[in-house]
Amino acid sequence: MPHHATTLAFDTRGPGLTEITREVADWLATTGIETGLLTAMCRHTSASLLINENAARAVQHDLIAWLGRVAPEGPHYLHDDEGPDDMPAHLKAALTGVSHSIPVSEGRMMLGTWQGLFLAEHRARPHRREVALHLVGEP
Repeated sequence: MPHHATTLAFDTRGPGLTEITREVADWLATTGIETGLLTAMCRHTSASLLINENAARAVQHDLIAWLGRVAPEGPHYLHDDEGPDDMPAHLKAALTGVSHSIPVSEGRMMLGTWQGLFLAEHRARPHRREVALHLVGEP
């Protein structure tokens, strides 16, 4: 069974969600795999991956606002090596997760109608983030 792997890089603008569905789908199309399983993993501890609604931007705003309330910045963390947003970013990544397994059928990710794959930036400033992709399947 063929395996394919790559790493895609994305520039973030600070806290928020960057939809990466199109870029992942474009890579998937180059593999020739029709049926299989795609694993996507964010290679960072202060950013994460989410599958969520990609139609209403209010959903993205509300998710980021909720994460800010759940893991707020402040002096109450021991770990602040890279600033006051450091530990809250690690907590947000732990809450949302860094990987997803997505079934592939007919050469496409089997996401629902309103689902998209998002890279979540949890740090206060822009970063260059990498997402590792691994695909196993049959042509």
